[in-house]
Amino acid sequence: METEEERQIRRKKRIEEMKKEKRKAELLQTWGIPAVSLAVLAAVGIWLGPAVFSPKGGNGENQEGGLDGPQGVTIQDIVSDEPHGAGGNTGDPGEAGRQDKGNSGTVSDFGAESGEGSIAVSRGRKGNRMDSPVFSEGTETIPISGPAEIAGGEGDLTSAVLAGKTPFFEAHDSENTMGFDETIISQYGVLIDVEDGIVLAQKGAHERMNPASMTKILTLLVAAEHLTEEDLEATVQITIEITDYCFVNECSVTGYELDEVVPVKDLLYGTILPSGADSSLALANYVAGSQEAFVELMNEKVAELGLAENTHFTNCVGLYDEAHYTTAYDMAVILKAAADNAFCREILSARTYVTTATEEHPEGLVISNWFLRRIEDKDTHGEVLCGKTGFVDQSGSCAASLAVGNNGREYLCVTANSTSSGNCIADQVALYQNFIPE
Repeated sequence: METEEERQIRRKKRIEEMKKEKRKAELLQTWGIPAVSLAVLAAVGIWLGPAVFSPKGGNGENQEGGLDGPQGVTIQDIVSDEPHGAGGNTGDPGEAGRQDKGNSGTVSDFGAESGEGSIAVSRGRKGNRMDSPVFSEGTETIPISGPAEIAGGEGDLTSAVLAGKTPFFEAHDSENTMGFDETIISQYGVLIDVEDGIVLAQKGAHERMNPASMTKILTLLVAAEHLTEEDLEATVQITIEITDYCFVNECSVTGYELDEVVPVKDLLYGTILPSGADSSLALANYVAGSQEAFVELMNEKVAELGLAENTHFTNCVGLYDEAHYTTAYDMAVILKAAADNAFCREILSARTYVTTATEEHPEGLVISNWFLRRIEDKDTHGEVLCGKTGFVDQSGSCAASLAVGNNGREYLCVTANSTSSGNCIADQVALYQNFIPE
């Protein structure tokens, strides 16, 4: 049996490896080297020598072959059995939002948001199957009978997902579609009248950008489409792989502790309200067995929604990656698909939620969707029903929301690359005010 000392040594080594991979990605991004250059760098490693990749004793004071940057970047050794992750999740961050340092930049989510990176976690439900998943068509649930293998063959996932589904949502410009005026700070955005499928206003709506934790809208939808009511009561353990992932990438978290056993239903709420990477990873493990396998399901859903041309995901939490991208328009379509699932809409519209009592948290955790709580007192000429935000440096402050106007019509609004959480909210409010009748 592994001793505690051996366990700590193994964990220390794993964290160092994760940090090195993260730092490599940052250096490649800083120097403008494409991801494919990793193989080239490895091939010419002898030529580069210790100037870039060196063991302890280079310009930086690294441990066991750590990565030195061009100016001697030090990889700090932090090993603990305490749960990790940037920022708490139950307090009001105020107008500026919580600021948490993430990979390649500051991280914030009107209360919590994710950092960057990618790593597989493998614990959770074994195999890739789903049994009698429940799908949504509007407000009517449609059970799909029998198990469906994810990979190929009769009764495969694609057939199961498409069975009984309505065509994906599409919206189009009209002769009255307008651009954003100078008062809107966000670099990308779109406002859509859902009933008519008309784009009312847009700015760079079809340009690729990083969605940050708006990604978790799709994480929620894909998970919900692979779960049964029985699954909601099942439990998942928050493993050391999950806490280390959140720690190394400085992700926002729900607040669960190492080895805490959490109901699947709580993981769904934890994914959206506090933008918890711990919840997202545990959910991915339960549904698909690993984050990589779950991301495959996400991209299958992207294709089903007709968005594969400009949308692709590499992780389930919104970490920055050049191959992790979408557009403002595509994110609006994803939110529409999630809002059409009654269970997803319930979660996306929740202002607060109290998690199930556990040994670690006898009174549960109070988690909040700060975007909804901060926009609900603004005049949007209606009511914002659903919302999810995101932030990494590469995306700026962003948000996707669904509102119902005083005229009874629903609207989708997505804005990205604003300069702060407050300005992101102001952009959304201004768009609603400008285009929804009083």
